[in-house]
Parts: sequence; structure tokens; C-alpha cells
Amino acid sequence: MSEDDTKTAVIIEDDPDVRSLLDEVFRAAGFRTVLAGTGLEGVAAVAAHEPIITTLDINLPGIDGFEAARRIRAVSATFIIMLSALGEESDVVLGLTSGADEYLVKPFRPRELRARIEALLRRPRNARPVGTGSAGTDTAGRGAGEPPRAVSAAPESGAPAEGQPAPARNPSVTGAIPTTGAAGWHAHRDISLDPVTHTVLVAQREVELTPTEFDLLATLLESKRRVRSKADLALVLRGEAFGSASYVGEPDKRAIEAHMANLRRKIGDSTAEPRYIETVRGVGYRLTAHTDGATVHR
Repeated sequence: MSEDDTKTAVIIEDDPDVRSLLDEVFRAAGFRTVLAGTGLEGVAAVAAHEPIITTLDINLPGIDGFEAARRIRAVSATFIIMLSALGEESDVVLGLTSGADEYLVKPFRPRELRARIEALLRRPRNARPVGTGSAGTDTAGRGAGEPPRAVSAAPESGAPAEGQPAPARNPSVTGAIPTTGAAGWHAHRDISLDPVTHTVLVAQREVELTPTEFDLLATLLESKRRVRSKADLALVLRGEAFGSASYVGEPDKRAIEAHMANLRRKIGDSTAEPRYIETVRGVGYRLTAHTDGATVHR
């Protein structure tokens, strides 16, 4: 995959002015952009172009941003930045639960968006997105060195019809199941993670995680019993080292809480009786002890 193909962004936004602003920010960051004005067009564009980052408005014609995010997650591992004028905590939590990696409230500052984009790019991306389309379809005829250009997305015949569910993912896994200590894998109890293929297995079944949820789980598995604070985990998602002097605000910490809640739900964990991840109140998160009984912090 070429660099131009890799740095593709899909912008799903029905407001022409906001769409133009987003286009400028991404192109200034070196991205090729694909523009969509509805949720269905956006889902089709993600499947066709396999972007590394997708921005998603919530109030869209047809299906809203929450439903679009869920459908995108069924076909792609793209980073999703949700942009909305809805700033209540419940809206943020719903956005992250739908599959978003970042949530910015409108009106947003272009410099903050640029910083979020750069933070996402610093995060390791070891696996190709799982989109079904081919990337870089606008590059035919573009000479070497020609700057990235915007592409208007039209609905694809293979896109999910409005009101229809996204394609189901088969959670079953065939072949040998890795054991603790297998080359390249991180494991804790019956949960295993491969950072190379971005695969997570729980009790011998594959679990689909968003890129953010995967990175959080990988960090905790690598840290073992060492507690990682919400600030630590926020820094990881920015691609920064633990102990960095960068400021981590309350919105970032609340986002970590929402992502952790989603992660626990997907791997079948419980805050009351944790099997994999326990909360150390007032400090952060760590793996549970390797014992039959659960460790509970009240």
C-alpha cells in the first residue's frame, strides 16, 4: 500500500462549510480526502477507500452518526473522530459506545483537531483495516508528486440499505489457540492478544474491538499488575510515553472510562467481580491476580 493510499481520510458531514473546513485540515496534514454528505454514503466510502481516519457528524440525513459508526465498525478498523454539537456526557458516552475513538464538540478548533489527528497517527497500526473495498480509487491518472485531492463519495451498490443491519461478523476461530507465552502474543487467564494481527481471543473465541479498545487492552496486558492511571492510558492513545508532561484533562479521563466500560462489556468482564481487569479506586486500572477468586475493590 502506497503512502497516499495509507493516508486517506473519509469526511462524513452534511454541512458544506464544516465539510470544507475539515477537508482543509486533513489536506494540510497530507491526507487524500473522500467527502460524503450522508451516513449511508459515508459507510460506503469507508468500505471502498479503507481510510486510516474517518470523521463523523451525528446529525446526518438518513441514518445518524451513531448508526453509521456501528456500520463502519462492522467493515473497518478506521479511527473514528465523532464531531457533534451534542456535548452532554450521555452523548459522548453513546458516541464512544457506538465505536468512535475520539469525540469533539462543535464548534471545534482546527488546531485541536489537527493535534488529535497527529495523536492517532502516532499510535501503532499493525493491521490493515478490514474494509471490503480497495483503497486509493481516485489515484488513477494522478502523476507523482501531485497533491492529494478530494473525492465526492456516492452511495455504493454494496452499502447496507437504510434500516437494514450491518453484516454480521463470525466470532468463531479455527486452528490452534495460542497459549500464554506464545511468540508475539500477550495473555492473561483465557484472554490472548496478538499485536501483529490485531487479534483478541477470549475463551478461544475472537472478539472484535475498536482500535482504541485494542490499544487499551494491549497496554494493560503489557503492564500486567502495574496500575495504569486514566492519564497514563490517555497518553498511550495520543502516542506519548508514560510520565509525559502533556496535560490530560477531565474530558480525556471520562473518555477513558467510557472506552474501558465498552472493553469490559465486549470481553465479558464485570466491575463488580472482575476476571480480567480490576479498578484500583482513585488510581487506575490493572490486570487481576492469577487466582481463582476475583479481586474486588469497593
